[in-house]
Amino acid sequence: MQPQPPAFKHSFAVRVYYEDTDMGGVVFYANYLKFMERGRTEWLRAVNVNQSDLATQEQRGFMVTALDIRYLKPARLDDLLQIESVCTRMGRASLHFHQTIYRNGDLLTESNIQVCCVKTVNMRVAAIPQSVRTKFAVTIQE
Repeated sequence: MQPQPPAFKHSFAVRVYYEDTDMGGVVFYANYLKFMERGRTEWLRAVNVNQSDLATQEQRGFMVTALDIRYLKPARLDDLLQIESVCTRMGRASLHFHQTIYRNGDLLTESNIQVCCVKTVNMRVAAIPQSVRTKFAVTIQE
């Protein structure tokens, strides 16, 4: 059996701004989901998938259908965070991501997020287009 190459891990930096925090300077819990959304969007860009083109040319989009998140330590105003995204599985119409948020190598948050491909005209589940699957296939380590 041949060794598998490591999964494609995309890293994206996010600075914590005042708008991301509560009065105590701690990141509001829902904003971690926004940071992770940006991380998945940048993962898509890194594998050469443009979501605007996908919506207009293929009438497809992705939406979150399930998530599990653990908050381990708080992020604070002015922190520089690293959002790491790895696609761990691709189904016919879904992608599963493991995402982590670090500050200076210290793990703050981790999640498993499932996104589903949908038709943009009716928001019903649809197969991931083959042209997109091909781009994803080389990045996914199961």
